[in-house]
Amino acid sequence: MSAPDLRRLPGLILDGEEPVFDEPWQAQAFAMVVSLHDRKVFTWAEWAEALSQQLANAVSDDARQYYHHWLAALENLMAEKGVVTPQAIETRERQWHEAAARTPHGEPIELGK
Repeated sequence: MSAPDLRRLPGLILDGEEPVFDEPWQAQAFAMVVSLHDRKVFTWAEWAEALSQQLANAVSDDARQYYHHWLAALENLMAEKGVVTPQAIETRERQWHEAAARTPHGEPIELGK
């Protein structure tokens, strides 16, 4: 499967042919992919296939959702490879939302509280 043409996603800001980060979590998701690849958890071909599949299955072509798809592709790939279970992802997401709800605005969110 070939990589999607990102220029076709309305509203996605590109620098050259690469998307630009709108929020810090997007850069962190990007960095996780690079780090996991560097650790040989997956190949670039595996990553490209996972992301392409996620984008192909997207209900909307809203470019603001690009990094949500990026994160979903990463979660799916990690589950496929047995690095993490879908249940562990759901548990961590719930923990994060609970921590965010109890954290005052402007303060860093800490999961360990």
